[in-house]
Amino acid sequence: MANYIHVPPGSPEVPKLDVTVQDQEEQRCREGALRLLQHLRPHWDPQEVTLQLFTDGITNKLIGCYVGNTMEDVVLVRIYGNKTELLVDRDEEVKSFRVLQAHGCAPQLYCTFNNGLCYEFIQGEALDPKHVCNPAIFRLIARQLAKIHAIHAHNGWIPKSNLWLKMGKYFSLIPTGFADEDLNKRFLSDIPSSQILQEEMTWMKEILSNLGSPVVLCHNDLLCKNIIYNEKQGRYLTLAVSRDDFFVLDGSLIFVSNLIQMQGWKTYMKSLKIFF
Repeated sequence: MANYIHVPPGSPEVPKLDVTVQDQEEQRCREGALRLLQHLRPHWDPQEVTLQLFTDGITNKLIGCYVGNTMEDVVLVRIYGNKTELLVDRDEEVKSFRVLQAHGCAPQLYCTFNNGLCYEFIQGEALDPKHVCNPAIFRLIARQLAKIHAIHAHNGWIPKSNLWLKMGKYFSLIPTGFADEDLNKRFLSDIPSSQILQEEMTWMKEILSNLGSPVVLCHNDLLCKNIIYNEKQGRYLTLAVSRDDFFVLDGSLIFVSNLIQMQGWKTYMKSLKIFF
């Protein structure tokens, strides 16, 4: 059994640049981004580079870098959020990126740097809940989800879920209290106790582990804004930290109503026959 991701042989290596991009001040952020572009787009005139901040990120800061009036060639600079390395294994994230890229399920990864990574900008629209209720779009999502789930990224090993290992790690990060009196009062009143959360996780583990749900390479973060839809090309691409998990977890995040679940899973199962 294996819960690590194996990058396909022949996949291009990803350069690691010794650059730190500061995101607290606009000028320092620009300086860091331009240092990256010296390697990635050496022909660009630094004076002509435009930086555009994308605001949909929750934990990371995402900046688009381009020259000219059109966004034909855009380098995305993703700056990791503070202490997000406690939640995300960055080495595994890069491996996931490379695996998905090798199968046409992710944009091109240009490089990593000390506190982030750079990759290709995909033209399209970040979805919202009303989009995923559109049959044409949620069926497209179902087909792409089946394609990701069909990827064999374990060099012949049988994958196993690391969901409970991750959940255990998250539990270890839960504070017991805060020095700030108001914050601590809110924490104790609004957040269930560690014991209650542990009991809920034990219940989930018992239920999910006995469902017989196949363990596959999952997306694991199918928020609407993580899905980029290109209407002209009739496709979508999405990016997240993939890892092995029960395949139903992905669908439950995006197929939110009973009707959409039934139709979405029907398309998904038909697509699996194509990719497997």
